[in-house]
Amino acid sequence: MATVAFIGLGNMGGPMAANLVKAGMTVTGYDLNPMALQTLTDLGGLQATTACGAAAGADVVITMLPAGQHVRQLYLGNDAAGEQGLLAVVGQDTLLIDCSTIDADSARTVAAAAQERGLTFIDAPVSGGTAGASAGTLTFICGGTDDGFARAQPYLQQMGGNIFHAGATGAGQIAKICNNMLLSVLMVGTSEALAMGIDNGLDPKVLSDIMKVSSGGNWTLNKYNPCPGVMDAVPSSHGYQGGFMVDLMIKDLGLAMETALRSHSSTPMGALARSLYVSHAKGGLTQSGNGRRDFSSIFEQFITPANDE
Repeated sequence: MATVAFIGLGNMGGPMAANLVKAGMTVTGYDLNPMALQTLTDLGGLQATTACGAAAGADVVITMLPAGQHVRQLYLGNDAAGEQGLLAVVGQDTLLIDCSTIDADSARTVAAAAQERGLTFIDAPVSGGTAGASAGTLTFICGGTDDGFARAQPYLQQMGGNIFHAGATGAGQIAKICNNMLLSVLMVGTSEALAMGIDNGLDPKVLSDIMKVSSGGNWTLNKYNPCPGVMDAVPSSHGYQGGFMVDLMIKDLGLAMETALRSHSSTPMGALARSLYVSHAKGGLTQSGNGRRDFSSIFEQFITPANDE
């Protein structure tokens, strides 16, 4: 059975690694959070004290990290600090799969360095949220060679239900950025519509049911309603905890805006959504704002405060 190194065991990476363990693979994990490592070992996985230690000897390395800078440093190392990267320690036949959502240039840089060493690297960002990660129904959006994509299939199939080859290296990141920009626009629009219905006396669940089967139907209404109490197993009904953080949505929208600038693409709705999410992140009742709450909490931006008089 294949040996897998899984680096980055957060809200997404942890459940993904768990599904590989359930599939009978030997999974060695690494994360800066000791609790995340313990969760993996409780499920039957192994843990390493360093990322390079996890990757050495693995058939496959899968990474799930916050941003491009983390991916570059992990794979390429830091010469100034004398730190080795994963490319220096993995075996010649090791397959490298990065599931982070990062800028396409970072993915291309790492892929080029891997190719120089005779290694195969693919970018495979995911869509489907924490629920999809737990259920093993994620969508993988891959960029890389045909051979790399084919080699990744047995592993991705244990973690996802839909696997796409978007094109050459970096294409997975571009497709993911486009998807998340659209998702942000849909969440803002859905929140706005539901709030207007509430302001005019409508039951948000009834309104949601109407719109789901009408021309306004979309994924947020079907799977991730932002109004508390409409759906049970979504962050909005649990204080907007868990799920996909506002700060991460802002990061992805920043990537979208950078991509649009390079390609001279017109993205007025994406730009507006980013502005709204930045404003939302700075608000809230706590000093830290809303940045660590689920992105569906943007709904609160549109709710008219109750009049207690």
